[in-house]
Amino acid sequence: MLMELSIRNFAIIDKITISFDEGLTVLTGETGAGKSIIIDAIGQLIGGRGSVDFVRHGSKRAEIEGLFSIDNGHEIHQLFTDLGIETDEDETVILRREITNQGKSICRVNGKLVTLAILRQIGQTLVDIHGQHEHQQLLQSDKHILLLDRFAGEILERAKAEYRKLFDNYSRKRDQLAQLTENAQEMIQRLDLIQYQFKEIEEAKLQPDEDVSLLEEKKRLDHSEELYRTVHGAYDSLYGDGKGLEWTMAAMNQIEEAAAIDEKLQPLKETIMNSYYLLEESAFSLRDYYEGIEFDPERLNEIESRLSEINQLKRKYGESVNDILEHAAMLEEEIDTLNNRDERLQQWELELESIARDLLVEGRNLTELRQKEAENLKKEIQKQLKNLYMKDTEFKVEFLEKDVQLHGLLNLKKRPPATKDGMDEAVFMVATNKGEPLKPLAKVASGGEISRMILALKTILSTHEGVTSLIFDEVDTGVSGRVAQAIAEKIHQISFGSQVLCITHLPQVAAMADTHLFISKEVHNERMVTSVKPLVKEERVEEISRMISGAEITDLTRKHAGELLTQAQQKG
Repeated sequence: MLMELSIRNFAIIDKITISFDEGLTVLTGETGAGKSIIIDAIGQLIGGRGSVDFVRHGSKRAEIEGLFSIDNGHEIHQLFTDLGIETDEDETVILRREITNQGKSICRVNGKLVTLAILRQIGQTLVDIHGQHEHQQLLQSDKHILLLDRFAGEILERAKAEYRKLFDNYSRKRDQLAQLTENAQEMIQRLDLIQYQFKEIEEAKLQPDEDVSLLEEKKRLDHSEELYRTVHGAYDSLYGDGKGLEWTMAAMNQIEEAAAIDEKLQPLKETIMNSYYLLEESAFSLRDYYEGIEFDPERLNEIESRLSEINQLKRKYGESVNDILEHAAMLEEEIDTLNNRDERLQQWELELESIARDLLVEGRNLTELRQKEAENLKKEIQKQLKNLYMKDTEFKVEFLEKDVQLHGLLNLKKRPPATKDGMDEAVFMVATNKGEPLKPLAKVASGGEISRMILALKTILSTHEGVTSLIFDEVDTGVSGRVAQAIAEKIHQISFGSQVLCITHLPQVAAMADTHLFISKEVHNERMVTSVKPLVKEERVEEISRMISGAEITDLTRKHAGELLTQAQQKG
């Protein structure tokens, strides 16, 4: 969960630090006090698109930092391992983002600099923000298949992974065929080019790692005099008169006499004797080495000429001889393909057909799984909507017909109807009143109905997501009365399994909170600043009274607020 959030110089926020707890935390306050700005700051912290407009006027940079606690089994651990980021022993994660007044973003995770893309990848595993834009996403039919897949969970993800392997294979083979069926004149030109390149490499008669061995030999020849001097000197230090081996032999003879007297010295005698014979063998090897050193300027010229030839090939075909040889092998294969174009084309078409048939089977399997899960989602959604006073609403996931016949998949001149996510398109269909036909959600739902649809989906999907914090930014827009109470209870229900932060204008939602934060703004040093204050019970009564009646608070509204809090405690 999000344990602490620090914000500096962000929009109208000068400097605030907010601590958060588990359960449901609501943020309330007058319009324009800065509630949504706090959510905007969290959005930036998890990789949202930055802007210089977020930097407080007159400041050089805006700074946002968040401290998160994570469970042992959270997916972020594997993500950190893949990215080389260390996790603290106390299972905490610190995200930090700075946005300069020049528009530059500086992102850190546990102190390590990361890209904005990585910050976003990590942030999306920790926080899930649902605001007014989610209303629009729910109205976009192309997002519905993704929501269905999230509901289906692991069983569908495994099937999708198998399908994607085949789809990637199909796409590669399809691209190869497309290249092979290009303009004949271009093919001839391509063949001439790669034949020339292959011949140039072939005539060089390169050997694996030849450049490495030549450089080593060149280094020895360049320093042959120094090698002779130093190796001969090492030999002479061991084998000359009165040098190392003579003294070692003297030590060996003396310790041998001593060991004959005291058996405890026997191991030491063996060590010195072994050392002597090893040194003697090393001396003979040194002698053989320096006697074999060649002063061969002609060979050095040959090596330099060969390396020059190799370097020219490197500039064209690879960074090493092995890279050049690998490139030559690829050229040879392409030459064979182009020379036997008709045969290869027929072979690849057969291969593509086989892959396409398998792809079609996996795609249909994916469709069947989705259709089955769509029925389950329908039951769950209608159950949740009933609790939100939409009992007459009918919900259905409708799959659109797509041409997924084999000839369509094998059409090499057009993109196949399949995508990497499958062959399905799905649309959420609803009828909000009895007797009405099912229509796309975007065409029939009001703002309040969309809010309830989002909450119904979040109630169902929250167990599948694994994020540490859910944030609702005024998703209760457009509702009142008993519907507002139902939404409050639904949001509170979601908070049982995860931390929920909620900006709300509904007193029913505020009353259900485990923690109530009041956001206000005031003028300080001729600048508007935002502040955050946790409310105790009496203060909560006053704030909920304000939410009920507006500016004028009466004893009656205070009594109503107290009743809401009492009812909330009983239901909690």
